[in-house]
Amino acid sequence: MAILSGLRITECAAFIAGPFATMSLASLGAEVIRIDPLEGGLDYHRWPATESGRSLYWAGLNKGKKSVAIDLRSPEGRELAQTIITAPGEDAGLFITNFPATGWLDFEKLKTLRADLIMANILGNRDGSTALDYTINCAVGFPAVTGTPGETTPTNHVLPAWDLLCGMTAATGLLAAERHRQKHGAGQLLKIALSDVALAVVGDLGFIAEVQINGEERTRHGNHIFGAFGHDFETKDRRRIMVAAVSLGQWKTLCKATGIGEAVAALERAQGLDMSREGDRFAARGALAQLLTPWFASRTLAEAAASLDAEKACWGLYQSFSQLVNDDPRCSLASSLFAQVHHPGIGTTLTPRSPIDFAACEPVPPAIGPVLGQHTDEVLLSVLKLTSGQVAALHDNGIIRGSVRA
Repeated sequence: MAILSGLRITECAAFIAGPFATMSLASLGAEVIRIDPLEGGLDYHRWPATESGRSLYWAGLNKGKKSVAIDLRSPEGRELAQTIITAPGEDAGLFITNFPATGWLDFEKLKTLRADLIMANILGNRDGSTALDYTINCAVGFPAVTGTPGETTPTNHVLPAWDLLCGMTAATGLLAAERHRQKHGAGQLLKIALSDVALAVVGDLGFIAEVQINGEERTRHGNHIFGAFGHDFETKDRRRIMVAAVSLGQWKTLCKATGIGEAVAALERAQGLDMSREGDRFAARGALAQLLTPWFASRTLAEAAASLDAEKACWGLYQSFSQLVNDDPRCSLASSLFAQVHHPGIGTTLTPRSPIDFAACEPVPPAIGPVLGQHTDEVLLSVLKLTSGQVAALHDNGIIRGSVRA
């Protein structure tokens, strides 16, 4: 049995943080009911998409969920959605949304329908104003230290780091609140601001203290790892490798694999540095990179990899997404993380399960993303215990919709 089997969560959310939170919980066995407007939510057609317009993004972030399509503009539809959110069940009554907690989504109103409701509300900023990953990332300093030294314009990154971290924070908060409810019988409202997640990480990683205590402004260091040694190098066959030596053990294995020990000792004597200290390795990063550049340039990827692996050095290969999918065994059926799954309206693709392995539970197999409205009737019949006649009437009145493949 899956570790979260029996837990029921309802979701009204779009884009990344909310859907990622519930998808992560669904991949551990939770029943997640996603409520969308009849025509699909704000992100229903978001790129990347197939030629027919099916969003690969939406399908990926909603794997393993049940989809219910309701006319959320109508009072009857909103009342129906509220009933699903607050439906009875000891392991139900958990709700996550990144829409404003006002109107029909007001927590106090929902709590009148279920007193022990747990609601997680994801915000942009703490004051409720709108924010996205990019508008937060630009403010917390990272674009100013990303890119080549000497550049004066900011460099954005394409990974939505704050969305993903906010999603995992929301999932953690939801489970923590559910544990509190088990012990005390009380529900509650959780607020998680995207900007607060980013600011907390900036503090946790020492960037705030670096300014306040050291009085220093972090600068760009290109592909060098800050505070230790790590850099990228090109091989003879024009592949690019990233090597990292953060710990002393990693530094020793890198020196042994590449045979630069004597040259490093000479560099230590000349510059008065001790390369067993990571700070000194960072100070000498340019000279160390120069020592290693010809070693990689004179070897093919296969030759360099053999030497590095023989000494268990820490390194990675730069790959495009296509190279990752086509060449890397970690992203293939050779890994228990993936299975080939057929997604209706999309096709068959490598699909991951949860990356967590629990010793006491079997992993939940990779799931598909639902078709919009695929589970409308099922949820109304099984969760709300409506009769088939009542469900038919809702269809006739345009309040709900079943499977739509648009």
